[in-house]
Amino acid sequence: MIYSTGSHTKFYHRYHVVWVTKYRFKVLRGPMRERIREIIHQTCRELGVHIEKGVLSTDHVHMFISVPPHLALSKVMMRVKGRSSYKIQREFPELRKRYWGQRFWARGYFSTTSGNVTDDVIRQYLELHSKREPTDISR
Repeated sequence: MIYSTGSHTKFYHRYHVVWVTKYRFKVLRGPMRERIREIIHQTCRELGVHIEKGVLSTDHVHMFISVPPHLALSKVMMRVKGRSSYKIQREFPELRKRYWGQRFWARGYFSTTSGNVTDDVIRQYLELHSKREPTDISR
């Protein structure tokens, strides 16, 4: 177990988060998929969140992330989902027909910490998942 450090802290806050597109529409393909990946990376970098492993499927996103202690996971997810929804709908106007309510992601998300399930098990799961859906969002 490798601890992360801040200016005054050592921490190990790892979360496995999953969220889906509204109505589970399989729209995360091609250039839109790459753009979502870029937006998520940029937002996480700005917040100081490290993506341990991540996978983009056609209708949902899995991420295993390390979040600094001064950030609540809810604030991280609000920023990632909000910014990506806003930008993707502006850059891909064809989505307006499908997402007329200006909501790209479904409400909420699933999250768990790596307690009873170890980090390695989560990474293995995401590795198997990325073999079915080839876009890996971790660097």
